[in-house]
Amino acid sequence: MDEGSIGLILIVLGVFMLIAEASSPGFFIAIPGTVLLILGLIGLVAPDILFSEWSPIIAVLVGIPMTFVIIKLYQKLAPPENPTTTVGTSLIGKTGTVSKTIIPKEISGKVTIDHQSWSATAREEIEVGEDVTIVESKGVHVIVEKIEDKEND
Repeated sequence: MDEGSIGLILIVLGVFMLIAEASSPGFFIAIPGTVLLILGLIGLVAPDILFSEWSPIIAVLVGIPMTFVIIKLYQKLAPPENPTTTVGTSLIGKTGTVSKTIIPKEISGKVTIDHQSWSATAREEIEVGEDVTIVESKGVHVIVEKIEDKEND
Protein backbone atom coordinates (compact mmCIF):
# COMPACT_ATOMS: atom_id res chain seq x y z
CA MET A 1 0.00 0.00 0.00
CA ASP A 2 1.52 3.31 -1.02
CA GLU A 3 1.39 6.56 0.95
CA GLY A 4 -1.26 8.16 -1.30
CA SER A 5 -3.77 5.37 -0.65
CA ILE A 6 -3.52 6.00 3.11
CA GLY A 7 -4.70 9.56 2.47
CA LEU A 8 -7.62 8.19 0.47
CA ILE A 9 -8.51 5.74 3.25
CA LEU A 10 -8.46 8.58 5.78
CA ILE A 11 -10.78 10.64 3.55
CA VAL A 12 -13.21 7.73 3.21
CA LEU A 13 -13.19 7.13 6.99
CA GLY A 14 -13.71 10.86 7.64
CA VAL A 15 -16.63 11.07 5.20
CA PHE A 16 -18.16 7.91 6.71
CA MET A 17 -17.94 9.42 10.21
CA LEU A 18 -19.50 12.70 9.03
CA ILE A 19 -22.37 10.80 7.36
CA ALA A 20 -22.87 8.76 10.54
CA GLU A 21 -22.97 11.97 12.58
CA ALA A 22 -25.45 13.58 10.19
CA SER A 23 -27.77 10.57 10.34
CA SER A 24 -27.60 10.23 14.12
CA PRO A 25 -26.45 13.52 15.70
CA GLY A 26 -25.07 13.66 19.18
CA PHE A 27 -22.18 11.22 19.10
CA PHE A 28 -19.64 13.99 18.39
CA ILE A 29 -17.91 11.87 15.74
CA ALA A 30 -17.97 14.91 13.50
CA ILE A 31 -14.76 16.15 15.15
CA PRO A 32 -12.62 13.05 14.50
CA GLY A 33 -14.33 12.70 11.11
CA THR A 34 -13.26 16.22 10.15
CA VAL A 35 -9.73 15.62 11.42
CA LEU A 36 -9.46 12.40 9.39
CA LEU A 37 -10.85 14.15 6.31
CA ILE A 38 -8.30 16.98 6.54
CA LEU A 39 -5.43 14.60 7.31
CA GLY A 40 -6.49 12.53 4.29
CA LEU A 41 -6.49 15.60 2.05
CA ILE A 42 -3.04 16.56 3.34
CA GLY A 43 -1.97 12.94 2.79
CA LEU A 44 -3.02 13.14 -0.85
CA VAL A 45 -1.17 16.42 -1.42
CA ALA A 46 1.94 15.63 0.66
CA PRO A 47 1.95 11.92 1.63
CA ASP A 48 5.28 12.12 3.45
CA ILE A 49 3.73 14.31 6.18
CA LEU A 50 1.49 11.46 7.39
CA PHE A 51 4.55 9.47 8.43
CA SER A 52 6.42 12.34 10.05
CA GLU A 53 6.34 13.98 13.45
CA TRP A 54 4.06 16.65 11.93
CA SER A 55 1.06 14.33 11.63
CA PRO A 56 -0.02 14.47 15.32
CA ILE A 57 0.69 18.20 15.44
CA ILE A 58 -1.51 18.79 12.40
CA ALA A 59 -4.24 16.60 13.95
CA VAL A 60 -4.22 18.73 17.13
CA LEU A 61 -4.09 21.99 15.17
CA VAL A 62 -7.12 20.87 13.16
CA GLY A 63 -8.94 19.12 16.04
CA ILE A 64 -9.00 21.98 18.57
CA PRO A 65 -10.59 24.62 16.31
CA MET A 66 -12.95 22.05 14.80
CA THR A 67 -14.14 21.12 18.29
CA PHE A 68 -15.22 24.71 18.88
CA VAL A 69 -16.77 24.99 15.41
CA ILE A 70 -18.79 21.76 15.86
CA ILE A 71 -19.96 22.81 19.36
CA LYS A 72 -21.11 26.19 18.01
CA LEU A 73 -22.85 24.41 15.13
CA TYR A 74 -24.71 22.15 17.57
CA GLN A 75 -25.71 25.18 19.65
CA LYS A 76 -27.15 26.84 16.54
CA LEU A 77 -28.99 23.70 15.43
CA ALA A 78 -30.47 22.90 18.85
CA PRO A 79 -30.34 25.85 21.24
CA PRO A 80 -30.73 24.87 24.89
CA GLU A 81 -34.25 25.29 26.23
CA ASN A 82 -35.41 25.79 29.76
CA PRO A 83 -37.23 22.73 31.07
CA THR A 84 -40.99 23.09 31.01
CA THR A 85 -42.82 22.55 34.25
CA THR A 86 -46.47 22.58 35.11
CA VAL A 87 -47.37 24.63 38.15
CA GLY A 88 -50.50 23.57 39.99
CA THR A 89 -51.96 27.08 39.83
CA SER A 90 -51.81 26.98 36.03
CA LEU A 91 -54.30 24.09 36.12
CA ILE A 92 -57.12 26.10 37.71
CA GLY A 93 -60.13 26.03 35.38
CA LYS A 94 -58.93 23.02 33.39
CA THR A 95 -60.92 19.83 33.20
CA GLY A 96 -59.76 16.32 33.88
CA THR A 97 -60.96 12.81 34.59
CA VAL A 98 -60.84 10.99 37.91
CA SER A 99 -58.48 8.01 37.66
CA LYS A 100 -58.66 6.98 41.35
CA THR A 101 -61.72 7.61 43.52
CA ILE A 102 -61.56 10.93 45.36
CA ILE A 103 -62.58 10.83 49.02
CA PRO A 104 -63.30 14.15 50.79
CA LYS A 105 -60.59 15.51 53.12
CA GLU A 106 -58.11 12.85 51.92
CA ILE A 107 -55.46 13.36 49.29
CA SER A 108 -55.78 9.82 48.02
CA GLY A 109 -57.61 10.50 44.78
CA LYS A 110 -56.01 10.95 41.39
CA VAL A 111 -57.04 13.10 38.45
CA THR A 112 -55.64 12.94 34.92
CA ILE A 113 -55.22 16.37 33.34
CA ASP A 114 -53.56 16.72 29.94
CA HIS A 115 -52.10 13.20 30.21
CA GLN A 116 -50.56 13.97 33.63
CA SER A 117 -51.66 12.45 36.92
CA TRP A 118 -52.27 14.75 39.89
CA SER A 119 -53.18 14.02 43.52
CA ALA A 120 -56.65 15.35 44.16
CA THR A 121 -59.27 15.93 46.80
CA ALA A 122 -62.81 17.30 46.75
CA ARG A 123 -65.69 18.30 49.03
CA GLU A 124 -67.60 15.17 47.99
CA GLU A 125 -66.72 11.66 46.88
CA ILE A 126 -66.13 11.44 43.14
CA GLU A 127 -65.91 8.08 41.38
CA VAL A 128 -63.45 6.93 38.70
CA GLY A 129 -64.35 8.16 35.22
CA GLU A 130 -66.15 11.33 36.36
CA ASP A 131 -65.16 14.57 34.68
CA VAL A 132 -63.98 17.30 37.04
CA THR A 133 -62.85 20.91 36.99
CA ILE A 134 -59.84 22.11 38.98
CA VAL A 135 -60.93 24.89 41.33
CA GLU A 136 -57.85 25.28 43.53
CA SER A 137 -54.27 24.13 43.82
CA LYS A 138 -52.17 23.48 46.91
CA GLY A 139 -48.65 22.65 45.80
CA VAL A 140 -48.80 19.44 43.80
CA HIS A 141 -52.36 18.62 44.92
CA VAL A 142 -55.48 19.92 43.25
CA ILE A 143 -58.96 20.46 44.60
CA VAL A 144 -61.67 19.53 42.13
CA GLU A 145 -65.43 19.67 41.64
CA LYS A 146 -67.69 17.51 39.50
CA ILE A 147 -68.54 19.28 36.28
CA GLU A 148 -72.25 18.55 36.55
CA ASP A 149 -72.31 20.07 40.09
CA LYS A 150 -71.00 23.35 38.68
CA GLU A 151 -73.72 23.32 36.01
CA ASN A 152 -76.47 22.81 38.62
CA ASP A 153 -75.40 25.83 40.71
